[in-house]
Amino acid sequence: MGTGLAVEHGFPHLDTVRSAITALYRRLSGDGVRAFGVSVLPADVAFSDDEDPYLGVQRVAGSMVRHLRLPDARMIVSFREMRHAGSVELAAGPEYFIELNERFKTHRADVGAALAHEVAHVYLHRLDLAFPGTRDNEILTDTTTAYLGAGWLLLDAYRESQVSTQKLGYLTPEEFGYVLAKRAAVFGEDPSPWFTSPQAYDAYTRGRERARLDLRRPPLAAAGRLGRHRYAARRAKGPGVYEDYAFEAGDRVRFPCPTCHQRLRLPLRGRVRARCGLCGSLLECDT
Repeated sequence: MGTGLAVEHGFPHLDTVRSAITALYRRLSGDGVRAFGVSVLPADVAFSDDEDPYLGVQRVAGSMVRHLRLPDARMIVSFREMRHAGSVELAAGPEYFIELNERFKTHRADVGAALAHEVAHVYLHRLDLAFPGTRDNEILTDTTTAYLGAGWLLLDAYRESQVSTQKLGYLTPEEFGYVLAKRAAVFGEDPSPWFTSPQAYDAYTRGRERARLDLRRPPLAAAGRLGRHRYAARRAKGPGVYEDYAFEAGDRVRFPCPTCHQRLRLPLRGRVRARCGLCGSLLECDT
């Protein structure tokens, strides 16, 4: 977090993001994920200039606790000078101590974003879900925050101009857009009306285009003509591993579910309808 920083763009962490989505479905199940069908709303995190900063952060933290269904968790929030946006002490609970960058005392519009990330750390801690290494674990946290309905706040905190830059979280803006678009495809929820940052909206549209490519990869029936032609040529060669799919002995193809990215195996027999056993998505395929 900071101002005047160079912001990384693109999709450098996409493999880890997809692994995080798969891990979330495996830990919660499809029904568990679908329980988060309604996002945190702007009114839930509104923070006026005349509100006491300490009472305000406790109120917003309470909104995040309720959203992530942690009714017996109590967040104790304070401010201090620090490099990052925030930190949380992951103890046994039920009390968790969160520290926020003192900048949020006056820059209150993004308090919800900072708290969404820190409370998501508590949520994953209670799920006993973690990735090895700080970088990958933070990507898991950002992905979880966005996929379960609070991460649009993190993307909206991204602002870039000639005089200053701000970005929260470890994902690039486009990767946040990608995860939010994946969520939108599942829940039919468009987060774009909530964005106050033009840069956030632009990043969301770029991420959405990347997410749509997942729905147009062979052997999905919606794949484009060029992709289908390449797929057929590779299928004729026999077993082989490619970027998006692999042909296996026994006339089967293995490919990722476009929703949860769990690997599926189907026989090579033309048009077929398949249901993902992890997330429950119904897929029209042409193998």
